[in-house]
Amino acid sequence: MSQVHVIDHPMVQHKLTIMRDKETGSKDFRQLLEEISLLMGYEITRDLPLENKEIETPICKMTAKKVRGRKLAIVPILRAGMGMVKGIQTLVPVAKVGHIGLYRNETTHEPVVYYCKLPEDIQERLVIVTDPMLATGGSACDALKMLKERGCKNIRMMCLVAAPEGIERVQREHPDVDIYVAAIDEKLNEDAYIVPGLGDAGDRIFGTK
Repeated sequence: MSQVHVIDHPMVQHKLTIMRDKETGSKDFRQLLEEISLLMGYEITRDLPLENKEIETPICKMTAKKVRGRKLAIVPILRAGMGMVKGIQTLVPVAKVGHIGLYRNETTHEPVVYYCKLPEDIQERLVIVTDPMLATGGSACDALKMLKERGCKNIRMMCLVAAPEGIERVQREHPDVDIYVAAIDEKLNEDAYIVPGLGDAGDRIFGTK
């Protein structure tokens, strides 16, 4: 069974509280999401393998550490997942970025795929799938399935806020994918929105409502 990592760093929780506030506008919402993504990136990359490298400082030669082998691929689930990419790229500028386009059918609440573009060597990389909201888990599970069909074996899911229902579904369908979140909320409402949540993340990022 996959693990759920709740990143409860005080600054993450502080910034998340401001994002939840309905009075927070799109500009601040985007900036805070980027900042939280950077902070969460430290935890999701904590166990990257290292190797030795001989370098010379201005003082002397030494054996230092560097990340070994292939690095990261970031795959946002469009459109809201795009809001988390820049924060991770600030931490790992060489990370490649793919895109998976899904939208939720307003009647069935199930995801519909409309776009998928991934780096050619993505199967050789640690893949971080980003989506601010893990609600029903439908979009996340479809995205994870698409990545596995393309040979990805090392995948992690990074979300801002998750509902227990979404976590349960991802763990059931993808028990090999760890989930990183800033908060686990109470439940889903009848419209499949997270409670208390923070509303529609895509609309709040892009100011479309």
